[in-house]
Amino acid sequence: MTALTHGRVLNIALPIVLSNLTVPLLGLVDTAVVGRLGGPAPIGAVGLGAVILTSVYWVFGFLRMGTSGLVAQAHGAGDGPEVGAHLLRALTIGLGAGAVFILLQAPIAAAAFRLAPASDAVEALARDYLAIRVWGAPATIGLYALTGWLIAVERTRAVLGLQLIQNGLNIALSIALALGLGMGVAGVAWATLAAEWAGLAVALWLARHVLAEARRAAGIWARDRIARLARVNGDIMVRSVLLQGCMTSFLFLGAGQGDVTLAANQVLLQFLALTAYALDGFAFAAESLVGQAVGARRAGQVRRASLMTSGWGLGFALLLGAGFLLGGGAIIDMLTTDAQVRAVARDYLPWLAVAPLIGLAGWMLDGIFIGATLTREMRVAMIRSVAVFVACVVILPPIWGNHGLWAALMALNLARAATMLRLYPRAEIAAAPGGISSPR
Repeated sequence: MTALTHGRVLNIALPIVLSNLTVPLLGLVDTAVVGRLGGPAPIGAVGLGAVILTSVYWVFGFLRMGTSGLVAQAHGAGDGPEVGAHLLRALTIGLGAGAVFILLQAPIAAAAFRLAPASDAVEALARDYLAIRVWGAPATIGLYALTGWLIAVERTRAVLGLQLIQNGLNIALSIALALGLGMGVAGVAWATLAAEWAGLAVALWLARHVLAEARRAAGIWARDRIARLARVNGDIMVRSVLLQGCMTSFLFLGAGQGDVTLAANQVLLQFLALTAYALDGFAFAAESLVGQAVGARRAGQVRRASLMTSGWGLGFALLLGAGFLLGGGAIIDMLTTDAQVRAVARDYLPWLAVAPLIGLAGWMLDGIFIGATLTREMRVAMIRSVAVFVACVVILPPIWGNHGLWAALMALNLARAATMLRLYPRAEIAAAPGGISSPR
């Protein structure tokens, strides 16, 4: 392994932070484009269609995380063929899942519109949008695997480049097709579809050599390799579903506090999204560096990587917390013009000022555990944390209202940190000789 330095950590983390910042930009441009098509229906249709697709794609987010941990370990062990084999397995799953999604598009769309009914005009446009965008499912899900590989081998500048290519092409085509050629909502859909497949094509070109190496791997489809892949990804999926369930319940319970409070919570959740965008870079750095240390059988490097990435994460968390405390009011005013919502959001702003510090340990330990492929421990920790969250939700909101709801969300993050911190020594044990069944 090359020397573990602060520069190396930042070379991994900062491109991810910059890449994440391009995500909301694309949403803003798409909204601006459809907002010029006339009437509210196009905006509602694109928004609804995008939410349906994102919700389905999100289920396969485990491919990004699972691939990152497994590839980092093989990379750290110097096993090039197995690096390619891990990517090939994950890519096959992603492309296959996308194909299944295309085949099942009709029942998925029917179920989605039943859960989220819309006006006839919005639903008709949304169905047209989905009928085009669904053909990008293999590309989008397959890119999860390729992104995990790029992070694992520290090629995060390529991740940033991919994001810029995709989003830049998407923006240019959306303007040209939807407005220039008058294709409307269909033009926005075709633009995104083209960008998705272009992103996959570029990523496959970047991976051409490592995928060729996979031919030299022994037992690419051996039962034990597939079983480990299924176990790692299954644990991550359960953990992610439970976490998303807690966030969804937070939104639903907030609705019971009244429309103004619900709107205020929605505004403040954008602060959490910004925190995740910033701290993800350091969690991803932990995935790569810890995974490589485990593969190389260097327990000391696991600890050093964990401390260095977490130290940088702490610095960014402090900056975010201070920024939210001092400038949060101005951010709220940019996000909403409603005076009542602004006032209520300010009441709960202190929770967001401490949220980066409270959530930091959970984010960083997620990265460490993914790198060490301690996915069973992640699943167990999440189950225990959800129990704490449920108890807090039952006890605190009736006493403290919406403050109690925010306190329950903070308790969830604290519980995640505490449960995983107790299990952290297993990450160093995994790097010891014989600590895991195979560095692959």
